[in-house]
Amino acid sequence: MNIDLNFTEEDWERVEHDWIAWWAGEIERPMVILQTADTFFNASKEEYTREFLLEKPVNEVIDYYQARLKSIRFYGDAWPKLWPNFGPGIVAGFLGAKVQGMPEQHTVWFEADKPVPIEDLHFVYNDENVWWQRVMNITRTAVERWGSKIAVGHTDLGGMLDILSSFRTTNQLLLDLYDAPDEVIRLTREIRTAWLRYYDELYDIIKQAGRGTTRTSLWSPGRLYLHQCDFSYMISPKMFERFVLPDLKACFEYLDHAFYHLDGKGQIPHLDMLLSMENLRGIQWVPGAGQPDASKWLSLLKRIRDAGKLCQVFVSPEGARNIVRELGGRGFAFFVMSLKPMSHDESEDFLKVLASEDIGSK
Repeated sequence: MNIDLNFTEEDWERVEHDWIAWWAGEIERPMVILQTADTFFNASKEEYTREFLLEKPVNEVIDYYQARLKSIRFYGDAWPKLWPNFGPGIVAGFLGAKVQGMPEQHTVWFEADKPVPIEDLHFVYNDENVWWQRVMNITRTAVERWGSKIAVGHTDLGGMLDILSSFRTTNQLLLDLYDAPDEVIRLTREIRTAWLRYYDELYDIIKQAGRGTTRTSLWSPGRLYLHQCDFSYMISPKMFERFVLPDLKACFEYLDHAFYHLDGKGQIPHLDMLLSMENLRGIQWVPGAGQPDASKWLSLLKRIRDAGKLCQVFVSPEGARNIVRELGGRGFAFFVMSLKPMSHDESEDFLKVLASEDIGSK
């Protein structure tokens, strides 16, 4: 546990207490994640190179993140965390897809080595895959080095159809939904079986630190995951019900705290179906590129909260204040992102103003 943080054991006790209360519906105010820097949103291009993702010695990768973590100040309900970022849907890499870092775009792409007929595709858990071994090693080393001082998160395993599209291409998978629906269902079930095993094996490592599970915007004392199906932007609710919902239902039932990443207005037609799912605890709403920020979607946010679900959004300080003024803060979690990093005094003042407006909204 050789790391000096701007975060104490007393801070951990406070943060864990309040997050547990939030999940239980026992806290009236919003959760507010505010910090002076972030190891994901301020990621450097280096982190998306093959050298960093796969070849750099694991201890040097942890040293790199340790230096960044030591520089962060945490406010409100923020906590020190590491999210090993290998791109959205690294399970595709675990299952044999090519993994291509894209430093200029700050992302990672996955694709098949060569086209394979859908009936010849088969997916099984592979503990010898080089990318799986890399993720395991980084996760394990982080837990061993930092112990209970840092919450280490699951890497972005991805959604079932998103993973399958890496092998079929997006356009081909859209055709597969019509031409080979039974094969698509077979493959998503195979991916789900492997997915759950990958989740479990990482959880067995992460839980040793005793700091629950985490994503960039959420913390849980138990099994948490932020599920997604970005592919569903392009399909109808009827297809969502057939090809996406069964896998989500199985995963939601498996977890203590399941969230869904609703990314872009093209997924809004699926929202009612999602809100009807008993084991889904909440929605993360991300409007998408070129759209007004989350605080401008008040009717959508109200719809989520009126359905009895929690709601997490990325907002500016003024955006957080706007939501609280209009809807109140109960049931929300704000990851506050400012164009200009806030000083200590500015951060503390913002939290006080937000609290006063929340009280005034009642």
